[in-house]
Amino acid sequence: MSLGGALNIGRSALNASQLAIQVTGNNVANASTAGYSRQVVGLNPTGDGRFGNAFIGRGVDVSGIRRQADSALQQRLWSSLSQEGRANSDLNLLSNVETALDPLGNNNLAARLGSFFNSWSNLADQPGTAGNRSLVVQSGRQLASYVRDLRANLVSQRDQVDTNLQVTTVRANDLLDQVASLNTQIVLAEGGQGESGALRDQRDALVTELSKLVDVTPLPQQNGTLDLLVGSTPVVLAGRSRGVELKTTTVNGATQIAVVTKDNKETLPIAQGELGSLLNQRTELVNDAIVKLDEIATNLIARVNRLHSVGTSSTPLRSATGTLSFGTSDQPLAFNDPANQTISALPPALRPESGSFTVTVTNTATGAQQSRTIQIDLDGIDNTFAPGFTDDTSLDDLRLAFNGISNLSASVTADGKLKIDAATGYEITLSDDTSGVLAALGINTYFKGKDAQDIMVRDELSADPNLINAGQVVKGSPSANGTAMAIAGLRTERIKNLGNVTLTDRWDQTVQNIAVRTSAAKTNAGATRVVRENLDAQRSSLSGVSLDEEAINLLSYQRAYQASARFISTVDELTQSLLSIIR
Repeated sequence: MSLGGALNIGRSALNASQLAIQVTGNNVANASTAGYSRQVVGLNPTGDGRFGNAFIGRGVDVSGIRRQADSALQQRLWSSLSQEGRANSDLNLLSNVETALDPLGNNNLAARLGSFFNSWSNLADQPGTAGNRSLVVQSGRQLASYVRDLRANLVSQRDQVDTNLQVTTVRANDLLDQVASLNTQIVLAEGGQGESGALRDQRDALVTELSKLVDVTPLPQQNGTLDLLVGSTPVVLAGRSRGVELKTTTVNGATQIAVVTKDNKETLPIAQGELGSLLNQRTELVNDAIVKLDEIATNLIARVNRLHSVGTSSTPLRSATGTLSFGTSDQPLAFNDPANQTISALPPALRPESGSFTVTVTNTATGAQQSRTIQIDLDGIDNTFAPGFTDDTSLDDLRLAFNGISNLSASVTADGKLKIDAATGYEITLSDDTSGVLAALGINTYFKGKDAQDIMVRDELSADPNLINAGQVVKGSPSANGTAMAIAGLRTERIKNLGNVTLTDRWDQTVQNIAVRTSAAKTNAGATRVVRENLDAQRSSLSGVSLDEEAINLLSYQRAYQASARFISTVDELTQSLLSIIR
């Protein structure tokens, strides 16, 4: 081996040790850097050289600097982050809704319904007591106010979900843009040789944050880029991001939201991550709770109003004005005509049906009575037995029918409400309504409104509780407490529209369903956290920096550097000795 060859060996050792010390120092500097992957220097012996009949080494080569990262483990960690993000968001949303419903409180909806029916039961026991009538009005107002406030709370939570969807989607779009930009930087920096650890760590950190928001599938490419897919839909291809945004549509009056790509509006099948939770829970949790609350409020309004509209009070009924306003174009249209927008806007439980009701006009001086049964035809068949609405009952038909009764007149007010008036010295009794048309129009009703958004006790009752109908007339037979007993009986009545259960049971089912889902969400959140922590620990053991290990490496490389320097010094002395002999 020549002295020049020896110097080359020493130089390669110095360079390798120096580089290894630099890499070790970089590891130590980033020991606390989140997402940093430990780097190691690859050292290989330089190819042997022939020396006579023997081969002798020619030093050390640096084969490269490698990130200690397992792509398969990293992908599993990203997947677990998406699942944990979904689980935590689910738990947060479910807990908020459960808190709003107050299932264990003393003033929740079930308790309010109980107080409402109790007030009617008390009125049935003592129908002539003014205090009981006031209690009926007060309990109804408290129930209606609670229902409106609860719905407003749920709508507010849905609006917050929509806001979070917008913010989260914007952040996801920004992360996708940054990943695409880093893909370009990595290709340019590496040029097909080696790995840029810092750039790849930055990209992994971005994908880690993105995975918490949406379930992405990474596809590493040979040139160093990382393509990203949601389901089977690509969102990042090399240095190009397709971008994501929210798309809002209205279907049957309901707002629907989806996350789509910016370039061609392709809907992304997001199932996990915070976005997956928000998209799912907006529909399945918040909207469902609002729908259930509206459903209960609508059926409460419908059932109570049907009974109250044909009830009697201590104050004779001489005039009544409906609460439902008809547009001018709807007044001549049959109630069941789809073109009648006023009735079509009502929930099915509030719409009238074929049947009849009885109107009795009483002369208050003589007690003489005149009764007339008004038929409501809503079968959708005309007088030729063909499908059609021309012979079905409209608001104008109903007005004319009332006007056909002696000492009774009917009109439509300027704001489209039906108004009936008895002549001076006469009073009106309404009874035996099998069509529900009086309740639908708001004639002599208890509630006004159509669902949880606008349910209220009728203004006239709030002003004068004596107008509360406690009694009723059934087939000509009066009862002093018939209406009060019937409304109190709604507590245990099974309603077909609600799945053949009571109002309270229907709400209890809703609350219990959310409670069960919340409990399951807690379990799921805990399970996904354990999985993520386990995978994170595995990644840390492979890619994390151990200061103890780096300290040992630093000492080892330092000694190697010192030995290499000593080796070169020795070779230099030999060279000087040789030169002195030659001289």
